[in-house]
Amino acid sequence: MTTNIISSPFIMSPRKRTLVPVSSRRKAADDYFPFNLLPVECQLHVLSFLNEVDKCSCALVCASWSCLVRSWKLWRVADYSRRVGFHLGQEGLLVSNREFERWKSWVQHYTYHLISRRASLLTLRASFDLGDRCNKWGELLSHLLDNVHCRDLSHLDLNWTFTLLEPLDLRVHSSPSSHQDNITKMDKVTRFQELLSKLTQNCPRISKMRLHFDWSDLSVSLLTQFQQLRVLELKYFWVFKCVTPSTLQMLIKSLPNLKSLTLNILVPLRNLGISYTLESQSLEFLDVSPSRGLVFSCLKLPALRELRAKKIVLRVTLDRRTRTRIQSRWPCLYHVLREGTPKLQALNNERLLPTWREKSYGELTAILEQSCYCVQHLDSWLW
Repeated sequence: MTTNIISSPFIMSPRKRTLVPVSSRRKAADDYFPFNLLPVECQLHVLSFLNEVDKCSCALVCASWSCLVRSWKLWRVADYSRRVGFHLGQEGLLVSNREFERWKSWVQHYTYHLISRRASLLTLRASFDLGDRCNKWGELLSHLLDNVHCRDLSHLDLNWTFTLLEPLDLRVHSSPSSHQDNITKMDKVTRFQELLSKLTQNCPRISKMRLHFDWSDLSVSLLTQFQQLRVLELKYFWVFKCVTPSTLQMLIKSLPNLKSLTLNILVPLRNLGISYTLESQSLEFLDVSPSRGLVFSCLKLPALRELRAKKIVLRVTLDRRTRTRIQSRWPCLYHVLREGTPKLQALNNERLLPTWREKSYGELTAILEQSCYCVQHLDSWLW
């Protein structure tokens, strides 16, 4: 019996696989980079460019990568502002209680993560109200410094006056008094000094520091112990008394490697007429534009190349005698610069001509009117 096989258009032939040339297959195999064959130091260097989240994702790839990610060399930065998404200079942000608790939990887990990885920190950025007795941010930072390697810490960016995120309901903690009532300026200063003392012991190699400063004798004494400081920015904090000229002079002279200095000092009205002397053999950049009422009578800065200064209107009314007595104490900034800054090249972002000392300061009049408190450039800053 013969069986006939009839071809039909409804019977589909099996799909044929596309043949790939052998040369192409070899080329595709060559596209895979042999990462695991690199020296360990090279592998760590590549992974160091990833952020914390990506590093943790890499740890899930395989056992060898997990071992690499646990290396302390990959955990060099402790940045508590990273998850918030704005700069430390901005004010705190009010959020819901739930969001605040989530962020607080992240802060605690992040700290545990750095400690468990035995991080070797080079940079520390944080903004916590150290006077907060409920959340105890100061204890958290102290715990971090005690349990990681921070001997080589070089960059400190610390705002200890407020927390980046605050709960919308300030009574989120079950307490008869409000959250803010538990925060006093003295608590902040005390805990700041405790943390600064710990930094002097654990992190003596800090070369760049940015923080608010209370100008107390103890804080100044602690700050002078950072002998490797090259960049220093001291922001304003409410203080009990005026910053004396001797205190400022002693601080600057005690930092032999300082190259850049930014000051935010508010001279109280009762101390108008006081002028300051600044002396440093290493200082190259000085910015006092955030300060108010800060007048220099003498500058001995042989290495200074750039100065930024701004005259801020105080909006006070003085009688003629008092006004004349105060004016007589203030020298012209031009003469102060001419005598004490032989290498000055820029003033208020304006490039100076090499002959600016030899000629009259007519070409600098516009700049001096914005920064000099003397009689010639007084204008109407007092009224």
